[in-house]
Amino acid sequence: MSLSLSEKFAVYMHRAIGSLGFFFLIIGWTAVWLAWNIFAPAQFRFDPAPAFVIWLFASNILQLVLLPVIMVGQNIEGRAAEWRAQMDFDINQKAEREIEAIISHLENHNELMLEIMRKIDRK
Repeated sequence: MSLSLSEKFAVYMHRAIGSLGFFFLIIGWTAVWLAWNIFAPAQFRFDPAPAFVIWLFASNILQLVLLPVIMVGQNIEGRAAEWRAQMDFDINQKAEREIEAIISHLENHNELMLEIMRKIDRK
């Protein structure tokens, strides 16, 4: 399954955004932002508590940007999973045909061996 450059980028972003490292980055960014705006001297606070309007706005923009990337990445990974499942199914069907051929061959050998055993017993 080949992917276009934009699809490869979407998968890369999907994996990066879905990582524990990104989660800790967002948690750290939020903690620093909130701590700064609660505990910093009043003249240095840029997003006053308790509303944190700028933080909410920035978080919402980030979510709006990342949500489509996550959805595209999930769609691409879903297609890849379907492709892998089809390949597994095809391989399993081929293996089943080969096993059936081997079983048939072994049954023929058993019949021949039984026939030989009968001939030996008759003598």
